[in-house]
Amino acid sequence: MNASKSPAADSARLFGSMFAGQLSLLVLTPILSGVAADLGVSSAAAGQLRAMSGMVAALVAIGLAVSRRRRELRGLLELGLGLLTLAAAASVLAPSFAALAAAQAVLGAGVSLVLAGGLAAAGSWAPAGDRATLLSWAMVGAPSAWIAGMPLIGLLGGHSWRLAWLVPLVASLLSLRAVSRREHGPLEPTPLPVLSILRRPKATRWAVSELLAYGGWSGVLVYVGTLLTEAHGASTATTGLALGGGAVAYVVATFLARRWVDRASRPMVLVAGSALIAATLILGAVRPSFAFSVGMWAVTAFVAGVRMMAGSSVGLDLGDVGPLQAMSVRAASMQAGYLAGAVLGGLGLALGGWTVVGVALAVPLLLAVGVTATDHQTTARPKVGVR
Repeated sequence: MNASKSPAADSARLFGSMFAGQLSLLVLTPILSGVAADLGVSSAAAGQLRAMSGMVAALVAIGLAVSRRRRELRGLLELGLGLLTLAAAASVLAPSFAALAAAQAVLGAGVSLVLAGGLAAAGSWAPAGDRATLLSWAMVGAPSAWIAGMPLIGLLGGHSWRLAWLVPLVASLLSLRAVSRREHGPLEPTPLPVLSILRRPKATRWAVSELLAYGGWSGVLVYVGTLLTEAHGASTATTGLALGGGAVAYVVATFLARRWVDRASRPMVLVAGSALIAATLILGAVRPSFAFSVGMWAVTAFVAGVRMMAGSSVGLDLGDVGPLQAMSVRAASMQAGYLAGAVLGGLGLALGGWTVVGVALAVPLLLAVGVTATDHQTTARPKVGVR
């Protein structure tokens, strides 16, 4: 087998690509106050940088999903990683807040291309029987960035927020080099027209389910750190360690789920999705101690890892909807889910505290399970009158 196309080499490429993409989004988290102070803007204004990248990422993902152009995945990943490299370098050198905001727009486009292209490649590049392996390595790239990348970003960011951007810069460059060493593959199948996708109930239900699930899960990601610091008075350092523990649980769950995901992805979405509802409710409503909340956060991250791994596998099995088009829809769902989750969690916190936050975030998760259950029943129902 050509080493440049071996499953092990492709797993490393996809892991590195998703790792670099997530690092590019994470880097602003610990350095926003430093950015605001150095560039002479308010913290609220600096916080809009993430909104800028998220909005562009969503638009690019939608553009990929509706485009009829056939694309080649290695080239798509190279473009995405190249944009991430350019955005990180521009951020290091940004002379003004406006320049930094422009770099975040480029970054958002790169993240979207890497996310859609990386997960599609897990389906298209995998030899028979190895898809779950490639998919699992791609999906653990993002949580691994929390575990390995965030401490380094925090360390460099303590000296200068500009130095923190060197972490995603190096990660993107290394991943770009690895991807460029792979042979080009065939073009992806011609994408279906949008109306044609909407006429396919299975594809529509999957897309709606992913949007709802990411709305609830993303809200948990946005607010769990605040829950630990405000509800329990934990320090920022202690909270950071706790969040890293949840990321480890997500990684472990993803690797465990790959054993069954090829043959039982839809039932896994139902079971893990239901468990995620319960875990989210308990995380928000039951807070007897810091240790209990940390444990529940790890449980929540674990079942989320299983749910998202299984949901991605379902998306790669949509028949005539190609992997790239399906994963572009998923990327758009993720970005929209982050926005929806942030809004829902914020409303819940304003209206009634952490218990209401748990309920608010559990609602889209419940709806996601309901949509998936409807799809599962339709798929499993035997045809009557056909011989």
